[in-house]
Amino acid sequence: MPNVAALLKTEIVRLSRKTLRQSLAPLQAASLSHRQQLASLKKQVQALERELAALRKQAGKAAAAAPVADEGGEKHRYSAKGLRSLRTRLDLSAEELGKLIGVTAQSVYNWEAEKTLPRQSQVAAIAGLRGIGKKEARARLEQTGAD
Repeated sequence: MPNVAALLKTEIVRLSRKTLRQSLAPLQAASLSHRQQLASLKKQVQALERELAALRKQAGKAAAAAPVADEGGEKHRYSAKGLRSLRTRLDLSAEELGKLIGVTAQSVYNWEAEKTLPRQSQVAAIAGLRGIGKKEARARLEQTGAD
């Protein structure tokens, strides 16, 4: 009799596995399909994020090159490259240039790295520094330090 019990047990196990495989087959196919769709959507999102970053960068450059009007109605252009060249021409550190403009050194670094844009009043202050030389810049720094 132990043979019959063992045979019954193996047959039950076999049939239950067969039924389980039949029940799981559609679920596995659906799962595979969903994984493929997710992978496709992730690729799409990455491509769109790259495109958005490129457009933001392009828009930032266009905004930086656009003329900015100050309170007097004059238009001043700002560019990060121009700010860098002004700072090197005047032989000033970012901290010193920031003191002349009235901002922090970190703001100057962010403007040069094109992470942020200066306000209109700050652009006007930068434009005011374009016409001075090294000596006058040093004199203004000493004046600011004395105040």
